[in-house]
Amino acid sequence: MVSSDQRRRQLAREKYVRQQERRQHERQKAKRRNTVIAASLAVVLAAGGAVYASVALTDDGAKGAGDAASSGTPSNPTPSASEPTTPEPAMAIDKKATYAMSLETNKGTVAISMDAAKTPHTVNSFKHLADKKYFDGTKCHRLTTEGIFVLQCGDPKGDGTGGPGYTIPDENLTALGKAGADGTVTFPAGTVAMANTGQPGTGGSQFFLVYKDTKLPPTYTPFGKIDAAGLQAVQDVAAGGVEGGAKDGAPKTAVTIEKGTVAKK
Repeated sequence: MVSSDQRRRQLAREKYVRQQERRQHERQKAKRRNTVIAASLAVVLAAGGAVYASVALTDDGAKGAGDAASSGTPSNPTPSASEPTTPEPAMAIDKKATYAMSLETNKGTVAISMDAAKTPHTVNSFKHLADKKYFDGTKCHRLTTEGIFVLQCGDPKGDGTGGPGYTIPDENLTALGKAGADGTVTFPAGTVAMANTGQPGTGGSQFFLVYKDTKLPPTYTPFGKIDAAGLQAVQDVAAGGVEGGAKDGAPKTAVTIEKGTVAKK
């Protein structure tokens, strides 16, 4: 006959075995999940080319949105790197107003007009970050000169992997019209749009300045328009090319945002 102590020990062993089996099962699930994530990231990275920046130009790096065979799209950090850790800032702007963002750079001032009625979350986020001097002293880390034509900025790390710790929703995606047979719309020169990871709702702080008409999928929030002087400044930087003679990478003419501000017009 089994004593009560033996029975308790047997039950304890059985409980331990069940716990170990559950833990093993969870480890296997996690391994499968991580494998899927890794595979997804590999696809995104392959699409983005050598420089994986925050605009998915694609905050993903889909290959040359203007030319699927050429340079990568604007991109944000990888999904794992950009995992939100803080909530989106509370709405604190006038959603019916127009706002002006001024980027004072070492190559001139880039003035950007933003309509909060069309992109309230985006404008609110930029106002929140600018008020905290988030953009001050940051560099525009990526220039593309083939297929797509953009200068990408807004990463505090300066390498395409940084972000504010939260994400904002996509907005105004139909503003540039309906996608054509190739799945793209034209982002006119002077457009300012959000980078992302290639997934919906993954915008952070990285954005791109379009200096020449560029075809991209309508998955990047267009939220601003550059003034003529600012556009010329960006075009001058683009004329200098990419470091090492590449088509996608750090601009040869280094661009630093010395001060970024956002104010209601």
